[in-house]
Amino acid sequence: MSSIKCWQVDAFTDRPFGGNSAAVCFLEQEAPDEWMQAVAAEMNLSETAFLRRSHDGYSLRWFTPQVEVPLCGHATLASAHAIWSAGIHPQAEPIRFHTKSGVLACQQSNGFIEMDFPTIPVQKVDPPHDLLTVLGVSSTDIGKTQFDHMVVVEDAETVRSMSPDFRRLTDIPTRGVIVTSRSDDAHYDFVSRFFAPALGIDEDPVTGAAHCCLGPYWAEVLGKTEMTAFQASARGGVVQVRVLGDRVCLGGQAVTVWQGGLLALP
Repeated sequence: MSSIKCWQVDAFTDRPFGGNSAAVCFLEQEAPDEWMQAVAAEMNLSETAFLRRSHDGYSLRWFTPQVEVPLCGHATLASAHAIWSAGIHPQAEPIRFHTKSGVLACQQSNGFIEMDFPTIPVQKVDPPHDLLTVLGVSSTDIGKTQFDHMVVVEDAETVRSMSPDFRRLTDIPTRGVIVTSRSDDAHYDFVSRFFAPALGIDEDPVTGAAHCCLGPYWAEVLGKTEMTAFQASARGGVVQVRVLGDRVCLGGQAVTVWQGGLLALP
């Protein structure tokens, strides 16, 4: 019986069972959206990536268990790691992914995978009603991107210890919420967590796309363009961030946890 190549990869970590898990499916031909969404629900990870060869690279789409998303960092990192590791793409050559957020390029550098992503502007706003109450924090600064709200808090311990009311957070008119602060660990410049119950993800362990707005924000606050970030979820993950004008380079490591074949064909 024929099958579709699949991997589960832990991204933004150098060890199994850390970072953020993504499933990666390598398609030989186009597949219906409904089938991809059903596979993502079956995988039940924060994101499942679907890859297919294109004229000068690969098409790439990302699905949570509930919806398709326009940008995902950790599943892009997982996809690059998977096809390099499997020998589908030559190790020494960069990868071009064609996505709903434009062309995303990946390359390997000193044991890390570097991803060229667009920055996501953030504008200062008043918080939606009850947002801070539902999060259980006070804030020093609140912003909004085209996708999510960003809440800046006083210290890293607040980020680590907060426990949002996810049921009530679903009722807040926002796709997701990034909570962030300066780091209290000399190894990192800033820390964050990301909550998105509206997408079927109470807490995303490591969110590459969130760093597309966190990077420019903290670059301005800290007066530096190269930073190391830590996402303080239970699994935890490290993101190298380099801000380059309207682009941001996100770097991370990845580990394959399993690989196999998907038999439920479209």
